[in-house]
Amino acid sequence: MNRRTFISTSIATAVVASRPTWAAEAHQIDRVGLQLYTVRDLMKKDFEGTIAKVAQTGYKEVEFAGYFGKSPQDVRKILDANNLVSPSEHVGYDVVEKKWPETLEAAHTLGQKFVVCPWIDVSLRNEASTWKGAVELFNRAGEASQKAGIQFAYHNHAFEFEPSPALGGKLIYDFLLEETDPKLVKMEMDLCWITVGGHDPLEYFNRYPGRFPLVHVKDWSTKGPAGNDYGGATGAKSKPGHIVDPGQGEVNFKRIFAESGKAGIQHYFVENDEPKSPFDDLKISYHYLTQLRF
Repeated sequence: MNRRTFISTSIATAVVASRPTWAAEAHQIDRVGLQLYTVRDLMKKDFEGTIAKVAQTGYKEVEFAGYFGKSPQDVRKILDANNLVSPSEHVGYDVVEKKWPETLEAAHTLGQKFVVCPWIDVSLRNEASTWKGAVELFNRAGEASQKAGIQFAYHNHAFEFEPSPALGGKLIYDFLLEETDPKLVKMEMDLCWITVGGHDPLEYFNRYPGRFPLVHVKDWSTKGPAGNDYGGATGAKSKPGHIVDPGQGEVNFKRIFAESGKAGIQHYFVENDEPKSPFDDLKISYHYLTQLRF
């Protein structure tokens, strides 16, 4: 190697070495999923046709929020016919309490690896016994599900980020994270609702690395209409505004997803609680997420 070649090679090596690590390799979401609550009204009328159209839009994974009278076996056939997989489902708190064995059996039929409780009723939230009972129930459910090869998780809204008088001013989300067994109870973080609640997802990724295998992806805009509490999803101190499709609002998904490894994120589910035109919204969301680099 002559002197000129040596100098050129050394300079090139130094430039590469000086780049930040994120510049060396861009990441993207290779399997964009959908929480089917977004198209619940369409599924009531045409379950099979709606699932097929979701697949045609490009989605690879779906998360269920009810089967609308279909058996797990029939649902699995519909998924297989459309080359879709269902990594997870949402079930009510009462189902976790009273119908857990059969729920895990259905999850096995569908090939699901996660079962998520997404909601605590508004009427119960001001009682300390509710949250202590939830911790006990979630740990029991998590233990039983792990024996079945399935992971239990809890999904947040914005109200969990309000100081709770029932918990001595502690945030409900913090209480659940601290008091549940981290191996038995994971979190499906709704990236919109935590932002509406005034908190930063990265704060929790840093405090509880690996605890967030699932995320819900929707956006929030403070421009335009506000005032809707989305059925009790928000709290008194929540940021005013309304749900919009990812990339249409103020949630910085690129910044959040850059820490996906630390968070432990495995699945990304688009969701829109009140879509104006469901499949138009799904197309906008899918395009944004498949083009996003982080």
